[in-house]
Amino acid sequence: MTSPSVEERIAQEQDFGSKVELALAATNQLFNARNSPSYVAQVLQGVNAVSTKVQRTARPFTGVAHAELKAKVGAVDLERPLPDTAAALEELDELYLKDAIYFHDARYAAHLNCPVVIPALVGEAVLSAVNSSMDTWDQSAGATMIERRLIDWTAERIGFDADADGVFTSGGSQSNFQALLIARNHAVAKLRAATGDARLPHLLDRLRIFTSADSHFSIQKSASMLGLGFDAVIAIPTAGDHRMDPTELAAALAEAHDAGLVPMAVVATAGTTDFGSVDPLSELAALVRAYDSWLHVDAAYGGGLIVSGRYRHLLNGIHLADSVTVDFHKTFFQPVSSSAVLVRNGSMMGHVTYYADYLNPESAAKAEIPNQVDKSIQTTRRFDALKLWLTLRIMGADAIGALFDEAIDLAGRVGTLLADDAEFELAATPQLSTLVFRYRPAVDGVAIDEDSADVLNPAIRAAIFASGEAVVAGTKVAGRHYLKFTLLNAEASLRDIQEIIELIRRTGASLLANTTEAAA
Repeated sequence: MTSPSVEERIAQEQDFGSKVELALAATNQLFNARNSPSYVAQVLQGVNAVSTKVQRTARPFTGVAHAELKAKVGAVDLERPLPDTAAALEELDELYLKDAIYFHDARYAAHLNCPVVIPALVGEAVLSAVNSSMDTWDQSAGATMIERRLIDWTAERIGFDADADGVFTSGGSQSNFQALLIARNHAVAKLRAATGDARLPHLLDRLRIFTSADSHFSIQKSASMLGLGFDAVIAIPTAGDHRMDPTELAAALAEAHDAGLVPMAVVATAGTTDFGSVDPLSELAALVRAYDSWLHVDAAYGGGLIVSGRYRHLLNGIHLADSVTVDFHKTFFQPVSSSAVLVRNGSMMGHVTYYADYLNPESAAKAEIPNQVDKSIQTTRRFDALKLWLTLRIMGADAIGALFDEAIDLAGRVGTLLADDAEFELAATPQLSTLVFRYRPAVDGVAIDEDSADVLNPAIRAAIFASGEAVVAGTKVAGRHYLKFTLLNAEASLRDIQEIIELIRRTGASLLANTTEAAA
């Protein structure tokens, strides 16, 4: 092997020296006691940038096209850092803040995204800086106790007793997945006890999940990921109010049983995404018990009713569930992500427990060391519970409930407006804070036909989004295109929503006129 030349050695030493200098300079960006003044200054710059942008933003969206934004972001040279935080924030304003979708704006009325409360933002700042990982006690200490206390509090609000347990998750889809994983493993354990030990793939083919035709798509995705397949989910028809029909469920359960299939779980929904409908929980629970099945309630949306001052009764029967999903980042006005899955019988969490000697050895569980990874399908996990904790300690549960109640009340008033307007069709009476409707005006005294309405309403939505003046959602009902409001802003007024309705009317009328002219 040839030894390096003098010139090569000098170059290597210079390179080594520059890398050492770079590393030393980089340590100035590590969060620690020495750099805490810099931390405060830089974070305040970021907070001020967001605050200024919110104060100066007069609409929920700019209407920027995705191709334009893709080009801007793609042009950034990530190999060349900017000189300081101020420069990076100035760039970020152009790439993100200017064109962000602002959920706090009263004219944002699309998806289940809520304006967030300030105490939760304080919690976000704290938990990000301390950076606790919620997998083991020796990484989270006090954070573990706070999360566990909030699980107990939520379980108490649901109506579970002291045997209940649960864990925070990233969102409703993960909570639903974990609940169904527990239900699957519980069903498999019963099958093995009855038939003898058998490999999992041989048992899965018999398992079925029953859920409303209006339930969340995560139920089908969960079934696929659990090895059951999409077709293991049996969709149960709903009544006119879009609630699962117990008679239809009873017939489906009986048919499956007679075919030698196993009803692994029934998934009821407390707040469907489109209609906010809450399935008849008590009636469904009775059917579930008759078939020795598992009742999961997806209350990702409607879970906020546990703190409602006026609408808590809509959740009657939820205490009969075996597991419940609650999304705090929907109707508790928390920043994403913040969700939880809860089980009525805490021992059921054991169905997702796995011990690793390098992280959470079984000896730690026997010593009653509270490692949260023992009951989570995540390992590294943020301390998202802190946001809810500070919200409860600063605002209180009743205040959170009052915000949700205002949104529900507003939806009721908007529903009356739409029902009384001859140019709009309301698909169903609002039950929580969503409204499904469509613009279907009369031309020459006759309402436009279904096919024309199917073309017009998605076009209205796209045109309004492109204008940035408002953001509304869309969906389908019986195969037909509709528009949708999701109202979660307690500061939005009836006048604010009336302005969106008039924008829809003007946009629709203009599109119809252009179509008529083109046809002529």
